[in-house]
Amino acid sequence: MSVFVQTVVAGTLMGGIYALIGIGMTLIMGVMKIINLAHGQLMMVAMYITYVLYEYLHVDPYLALVVTMPALFVLGALIQRYLLNPLIKVEAILPENQVLMTVGIGMVLTEIARMIFHSDYKSVRPAYTSISLYAGPIAFNLPMCIAFGIAVLLTIGLFIFLLKTDTGKSVRATAQNKEAALLLGVNADRIMVFTYGLGAALVAAAGTLLLPIYYLFPDLGGAFTLKAFVITILGGLGSTVGAIVGGVVLGVSESLGATYVSMGLKDAVGMVIFLLVLIFLPGGLKRLTKI
Repeated sequence: MSVFVQTVVAGTLMGGIYALIGIGMTLIMGVMKIINLAHGQLMMVAMYITYVLYEYLHVDPYLALVVTMPALFVLGALIQRYLLNPLIKVEAILPENQVLMTVGIGMVLTEIARMIFHSDYKSVRPAYTSISLYAGPIAFNLPMCIAFGIAVLLTIGLFIFLLKTDTGKSVRATAQNKEAALLLGVNADRIMVFTYGLGAALVAAAGTLLLPIYYLFPDLGGAFTLKAFVITILGGLGSTVGAIVGGVVLGVSESLGATYVSMGLKDAVGMVIFLLVLIFLPGGLKRLTKI
């Protein structure tokens, strides 16, 4: 029983980080109505920034958040403003041209990272990486606890921003009905630029929090883009609360799969649950949980 509880605890802690990844994609998908297939690559960029700050300037990985989040917000806003927004106004044979552009952006970011850092694996291991806290027989890895706590605080801050500020309400209005928001005076183009930047900042935070407990290489982004998409579908398209639920479900599923099936097949367990949700709950878990 203690092994099961330990597995669920570890999965829940990882799920908190996954939730940030999913929320970032959900916001972009809700406002822009596209799947951001460069999402994981943006996270990879933030992880490399964290690595450089730790390796050469000896900045604690978690303190690097004050650099990676603003940096990726700016990068995301520039991508949206100069690469994606122009495609909205151009009639093309393929209406999914914005999605194709995000694929290209992801490939460019990956190859730039490979050119600068090569393809070898890198990691960040502060002195507290191996420290664990205990509650009876259950161990809580300190870096994962810190990452989970910061992820919760960022998520709460995001919800306060979306619910209480004028800009946040404009984001929600644009996601719900862009035409109505335009009639009410919302600058939809500016909101889309801001939202892409915000989504990039959130996934940057997830990458920075993940680095002390994970590893880094240029092709990492593709796997996490897939995870973000799975989380978004699990939680229900456009639902930020659903993205939190989806992130935790994926984290726990992978943890259980690694413990009871095989470490090498933990990702496959998450994919199986993803397929089952698509078959039996095509609206995502939000239909089941009423969120």
